[in-house]
Amino acid sequence: MSDDKSKVTDKAGEIAKNIWLAGVGAYGRAVDEAQSSLKKATPQPPKLFRELVKAGTALEEEASEARAAAISSVEERIAQVRENFHLQRPARMEDLASLHDKVDKLTRKVDALTRLVKAQQTSTRPAAKKKAAAAKASTARGNSRKKAAAKSAARRKKA
Repeated sequence: MSDDKSKVTDKAGEIAKNIWLAGVGAYGRAVDEAQSSLKKATPQPPKLFRELVKAGTALEEEASEARAAAISSVEERIAQVRENFHLQRPARMEDLASLHDKVDKLTRKVDALTRLVKAQQTSTRPAAKKKAAAAKASTARGNSRKKAAAKSAARRKKA
C-alpha cells in the first residue's frame, strides 16, 4: 500500500514538474523571439524594450499562476488519494505506540483467558476420568454377575 502511495505521489510530482517546465519553455521561447525582434527593430529600442518588459511581466505572471495551479492540482489529487485510502494524515509515532499498547493489552487478555480455559480443562479431566472408570467398573461388575448367574443356571439345568 505504501508503494502505491509512493507511485501516485511520484507521478503527481512528475506532472507538476512537466507543467512548470512547459511554462519555463514558453518563457524561454518568448525571450528568444523578443531578442530576434529587438535585433530587427534596432531603430526603436526604447519602445520595443518597454513592450518586451510588458510581455515578460505578463509571461512571468502566467508562469507563476500555472505553477500555483499545478501545485494546487497535485495537492488536491494527493488529498483525494489519501481520502480514497482513508489516509487523511500520515501515521505518527504516537499513533503507532498507541496501537502497540492496545495489541499488548489484547495479547495479555488472550493469554489470561487461555490459561483459565486450560485450568478448567485440567480440573474437570480427573473427575471425568473417575466417572468413566467408575462406569467401566460398574459395567464390568454387572457383566461378571451376569456371567456367574448364567453359569449357575446352566448347572441347574444339567442337574
